[in-house]
Amino acid sequence: MGTGVIELESISYNYGGGELLSDVSLRLQPGSFHFLTGPSGAGKTTLLKLCYGALLPTAGRLMAFGEDIARLDRDQMALLRRRIGVVHQDCRFLDHMTLAENVALPLMVSGRAETGVQENLTELLGWVGLGSRLDSLPPELSGGERQRAALARAVILSPDVVLADEPTGNVDWEMSQRLLHLLVELNRMGKTVLIATHDLSLIRAAKSQVQARVLRISQRRIQLAGADL
Repeated sequence: MGTGVIELESISYNYGGGELLSDVSLRLQPGSFHFLTGPSGAGKTTLLKLCYGALLPTAGRLMAFGEDIARLDRDQMALLRRRIGVVHQDCRFLDHMTLAENVALPLMVSGRAETGVQENLTELLGWVGLGSRLDSLPPELSGGERQRAALARAVILSPDVVLADEPTGNVDWEMSQRLLHLLVELNRMGKTVLIATHDLSLIRAAKSQVQARVLRISQRRIQLAGADL
């Protein structure tokens, strides 16, 4: 096996005096698709935060794109995070800014002043089905629209890895299928995708669209889920 884009080597993580994850090893290969499941409180969100360096492990080694995250300085870490797009569970936006401005925020933060940004932004929002909502404010958006906007914001810097934390948790079945289709399309473009979800029906629906590895957190460890999912 080659080097993964993200590798967790015998990771442990303590939270509030107790051990939440214990001796977890995981390798995300370039262009792979993964689901991460398990009960609420098992550590799915924590594992995703470890994957993009928002948390550091209590023990073990965390590698991203061949770099030991613990050894990176602040500037190096900022550059690394631009290669990882994250769809957060809570989908926070700045309510005084338009949808287009919110989605473009990572470009502004990164200092990019690329020509054609507006054209690329319009194309991206059209891809997620929000081409007619560029000037809308976040309070005017439905739950499904907010989730799709969050996905657009996560991928605007064209990251190598996309991490999604319960991306279909607050939408109906039809919208969850639309979001899944967009994530599958990103994977077909060569992106590595990891989705944390408790929705087993979503995982079953994905099996006809993509070759996905299903992982389960149980008793502080991670393992391959059974084929009966």
